[in-house]
Amino acid sequence: MRLYQKAALREMTGNSGIALGALSAILIVILTVRILGDAATGEIAAEAVLPFIGFGFLHLLPVLLSVALFIGVLLTLSRYWHDNEMVIWSGAGLGPLAWVTPVLTFALPVSLLIGGLSLWLNPWASGKKNQYEQYLSSMEDVASLTPGVFTESERHNRVYFVEYIGRSDPRVKNVFIQSEQQGKLGVVVSGTGAVQTRENGDRFLVLEQGHRYEGTPGQADYKEMQFERYSFRLEPNTSVLQEGPRQRPTQELLRNPTRQNQAEWIWRMGYPISAFILAFLAIPLSVFNPRSGRSMNLLFAVLTYTVYNNIIGLSQAWIFQGKLDGTSSLLVVHGTALVILLAVFTWRFANFRMPRLR
Repeated sequence: MRLYQKAALREMTGNSGIALGALSAILIVILTVRILGDAATGEIAAEAVLPFIGFGFLHLLPVLLSVALFIGVLLTLSRYWHDNEMVIWSGAGLGPLAWVTPVLTFALPVSLLIGGLSLWLNPWASGKKNQYEQYLSSMEDVASLTPGVFTESERHNRVYFVEYIGRSDPRVKNVFIQSEQQGKLGVVVSGTGAVQTRENGDRFLVLEQGHRYEGTPGQADYKEMQFERYSFRLEPNTSVLQEGPRQRPTQELLRNPTRQNQAEWIWRMGYPISAFILAFLAIPLSVFNPRSGRSMNLLFAVLTYTVYNNIIGLSQAWIFQGKLDGTSSLLVVHGTALVILLAVFTWRFANFRMPRLR
């Protein structure tokens, strides 16, 4: 490998790594804030926070790698133009097409990694996330509670509030339960309790030393009862999450080419193909006059990336609506991107002249 190729690969790797690290940190913060908000409102269990952050990061990792690849190539070659290194390399006999080789060497393995993530690893992770959500939804009411948050049962006939739940033991403290039975509203308050499993497998929340208030809403015939032990049978949730195209393996999508499956397959294929094309598109987009600055070039590069990925999303919608099939979508979207790539190369470098050495 020649000297200029080694230098370009080293700098592209460094720039892409910095971009990937910064984007990953931003994404993790966004996911953490959103998922912690869901956990605080009781929409998900507290123990599901870290797995959901991991699943969310893994789902968006192909996008992060694609952006990092594009930024790495663009910033490296833009710096060459800004610092007039391109003039030096041109004087050494290297034309614009000489940079295709190091970009290809760098972009090909990254694009293959993106393809592996989007085509195989992400569907597997989505399936595992779906199984985990089913596991959480099958847990009993009290097992899915968040301390300090009012939570409604799946059947909407009970409202729970528990101040403390033992994670290593079945004890609960400061419990408030509102339930409706035979048209009467009941409120149970207890300082302590525990989750117990009977011989037949049924689970009960057994409260100790508490009070129950019962009556009919709108009437003043409430009754107050004091108890030493009061048991609630915990009904397991019966909701079943449906499996969609996102959780299906790529081989299954190809074997059963429905509109939904084709749309999902094209979306997965769009990640590595667009990343590969955009890496080469960064070569002509990096060209600029050092005297005029590179703000417009960077702005145009960001606009190009955004438009390209939005068109991929539109093609998925077109397939889902029956306006295109999978093969036509690949040819139209990515074929057009290749034509634009060749056109931009021609526009930038058609009049390029190698400097003459004297």
